[in-house]
Amino acid sequence: MSEKVLMKGNEAIAEAAIRANCKHFFGYPITPQNELPAYMARKLPKIDGGVFLQAESEVAAINMVYGAAGAGARVMTSSSSPGISLKTEGISYIAGAELPAVIVNIVRGGPGLGGIQPAQSDYFQATKGGGHGDFKLVVLAPSSVQEAVDLTMEAFDIADRYRTPVMVIGDGIIGQMMEPVEFKDIGADDLPEKDWITDGAKGREKNVINSLHLQPEDLEEHNWKLDRKYKEIKKNEVKYETENMEDAEIAIVAYGTTARIAKTAIKEARAEGIKVGLIRPITLFPFPEEVINQAADQVDSFLTVEMSTGQMVEDVRLAVNGKKPVEFYGRTGGMIPSPAEIVEQLKEVRG
Repeated sequence: MSEKVLMKGNEAIAEAAIRANCKHFFGYPITPQNELPAYMARKLPKIDGGVFLQAESEVAAINMVYGAAGAGARVMTSSSSPGISLKTEGISYIAGAELPAVIVNIVRGGPGLGGIQPAQSDYFQATKGGGHGDFKLVVLAPSSVQEAVDLTMEAFDIADRYRTPVMVIGDGIIGQMMEPVEFKDIGADDLPEKDWITDGAKGREKNVINSLHLQPEDLEEHNWKLDRKYKEIKKNEVKYETENMEDAEIAIVAYGTTARIAKTAIKEARAEGIKVGLIRPITLFPFPEEVINQAADQVDSFLTVEMSTGQMVEDVRLAVNGKKPVEFYGRTGGMIPSPAEIVEQLKEVRG
């Protein structure tokens, strides 16, 4: 077993990508994720075949990702909220062309330029496509630096397995805090051969990578093909964590940093006799609908806690499907819910 090292979240994500054989990074600086491209700038040029390029804009960066992915490279970009917004057209092109790529979003408060404090206000952007057209991103939401490392490495495998872009989404706390991490070899051995890449025909039939389908019949079939892929992802890739759900009468649903705070709140609430458990989505898409729906047969109510004005709560309500009430508590703009605040909300829900 490898030794644990103390690393900041952004730098740990970058190192995890390198260890997952990502040799190409294209990005543009924006806080609070700047340590990630800075780490790549130091490390990638020292690796055989490694390429780091600070593009002239986010738009340029994501289109460089498109080109590198089309040539078969493991490639990543990272940004924060408004930077991701600028990349969304290119992300839609990448999804439409069925190219594997990893995108990291260390979320800042918004809307607009917002602030560098932690937030979860990009949930809709990440899970409802993140751009135009019928497409989805696989969205992985770590709640620790160690999990950010593990999920980043797994993101490259998921991207290659399904030929699809994958987003790792965190917030300023995940990106900036330091925790001990261990880098494990978790690479998959069942990944398909990249026989579709554009690396020169070399005696074979040429490959064409494109997201343009002029005939409506062709575009419709392509969209249904993508839809079938997303259904397969929903079948195979759902990840979640539950805690104290065995006898829970209230279920908190929270992800990322907020789930860590919720765990402390659950301990305090149980000490006061409130039977509460946690359902933590790790994949925001595919969303753990089934486990939440099943929990609705057990608990009396749900409390969704987010660092937003209420986004994931809509998916929780869809999953519950009217079986039980779903309440919401949120802080936004960079404000963080405290365990005491969550306990007070639990008392209101119970009352």
